Amino acid sequence: MGLSKKHQCYIAVPSHIINSLSSSHLQNMLLSEKKISPSLSLKLKPLLTNPRFWIFLVFLFGFVGMWLDFVPFSQNPCSISHELFSVNEKSIVNEKSEFWKQPDGLGYRPCLDFSKASREILNDKTRYLMVVVSGGMNQQRNQIVDAVVIARILEAALVVPIFQVNPIWADESEFSDIFDLDHFKNVLGNDVRIVSSLPSTHVMTRPVEEKRTPLHASPEWIRSHYTRKLRRDGVLLLRGLDSRVSKDLPSNLQKLRCKVAFHALRFNPSILELGNKLTERMRSKGPFLALHLRMEKDVWVRTGCLPGLSHEYDEMINNERKRRPDLLTSRSNMTYHERKLAGLCPLNALEVTRLIKALGAPKGARIYWAGGIPFGGKEALQPLTKEFPHFYNKEDLALPGELEPFSKKASLMAAIDYIVCENSDMFMPSHGGNMGHAIQGHRAYAGHKKTITPNKRQMLPHFLNSYLSESEFNKIILDLHKDSLGQPELRKTGRDVTKYPVPECMCNSTTIHSSMNYLLAASDGLVSLEIVLLIPKQAFLRCHRFRRDEEGSKQRLEADPEFEVYGSYYDLKS
Repeated sequence: MGLSKKHQCYIAVPSHIINSLSSSHLQNMLLSEKKISPSLSLKLKPLLTNPRFWIFLVFLFGFVGMWLDFVPFSQNPCSISHELFSVNEKSIVNEKSEFWKQPDGLGYRPCLDFSKASREILNDKTRYLMVVVSGGMNQQRNQIVDAVVIARILEAALVVPIFQVNPIWADESEFSDIFDLDHFKNVLGNDVRIVSSLPSTHVMTRPVEEKRTPLHASPEWIRSHYTRKLRRDGVLLLRGLDSRVSKDLPSNLQKLRCKVAFHALRFNPSILELGNKLTERMRSKGPFLALHLRMEKDVWVRTGCLPGLSHEYDEMINNERKRRPDLLTSRSNMTYHERKLAGLCPLNALEVTRLIKALGAPKGARIYWAGGIPFGGKEALQPLTKEFPHFYNKEDLALPGELEPFSKKASLMAAIDYIVCENSDMFMPSHGGNMGHAIQGHRAYAGHKKTITPNKRQMLPHFLNSYLSESEFNKIILDLHKDSLGQPELRKTGRDVTKYPVPECMCNSTTIHSSMNYLLAASDGLVSLEIVLLIPKQAFLRCHRFRRDEEGSKQRLEADPEFEVYGSYYDLKS
């Protein structure tokens, strides 16, 4: 006969009860029945057989249980309460799934299929484009993208961009300090020839400096104004490229912009390594939200807004603005309250807290915040740190000495923030700007990762309405942001493709090209008008021009790769 297994029963006891017991008490509890003395059994027998003792014991245990918030007994004390565990687990999962749930990317994926004509790169060694980029890291990044596009338009080699010393932060970083230069050259090897410096044949050449590039210049304007100078002198120098190139370019140039922004401009390996380490430290205990907070003193001065910390702090900003009126960026005729209600002011810490709470952020949410030192220091962040104690920045996460090689260069510190924000589970900027726009586009290109775009203009009146209950306020905020969570959004005329990569740089298997094509007569050929349906309830018009060639009695149509106009976008009624 086999021996039958002994059935063991376990009783769960809260840890604080165990900790309150001494080792002697625990030993007494674990003594077997055989070791209890017979005299003690005789003394306890009358007590154990008295019904009043058991009634008193049940009452006492019930009272203590309510006080210590004990879990009620299960009908089967030797089984685990699966029902209770599953309910708690489900509530936790639901809490996470609602807030951390990613938007439907509709299957969009990167697709940079260049036409054959655009893939040809000229190895001309007589024309060189030099550019000087300025501003912060993200502003420099945008200008580098434009520089590559201009070099492609002019069929010139691009000398590695020169970084102008930033007068605000005294940052003397060069291209290779921030970005991986070899990777940059290799990725763009089939598009634009990149050289580290001018060749010996051009070193003594005085470059022609052009300072009159207008805003949003078209490829035609660039060719007509720069090609002759470039051929004549061999070297063209451009400065201040910020927003100088049109946002509405032919398809191949738009794809090139995406290729530069999302593939070629990879950060220097040392920066990338630390940024990835900080990302892993944030994610080690679950998903995390990254906030880009614009609460520095110069931001409040330049935007014409007030931090709202106290009357004294507001007066300091007003006095600085009166002393330096040139710092105000735009719309100087608007009052602070008009700017606020128009959605032109950065959100302060209290407003950010109320917004993400209304969107469902749990109290235990892990938050990474990027940005400079807030005006008002730690006091300015108190609403966030009080509500969300797991609140960190790169200084909190880095080990001793890790930030030392980068700490004196603002561009490198901004690059570390960029990496963590781009890789976060959720991202939200408190205000627009180059970094927020760049990360929004990068996250869209990476599969439309959740990115909250605060609807400041429509939500702020509700922030000021003290009669709204918390549930009503939360419902309104959720409704205002249901379409602002990073879903695919078509690029409209005038918008940057590196912020809205659909449709030029991303496509999906459900894209439907309408059969409605129209050929319209033009002076030098034909214009094809094509209606394209890209995502549900949205469509846009794509317009191509075709050249007309005559070969005897035959006419042949050839697509003109340099001409492609995008018309208006339409919201289709359901």
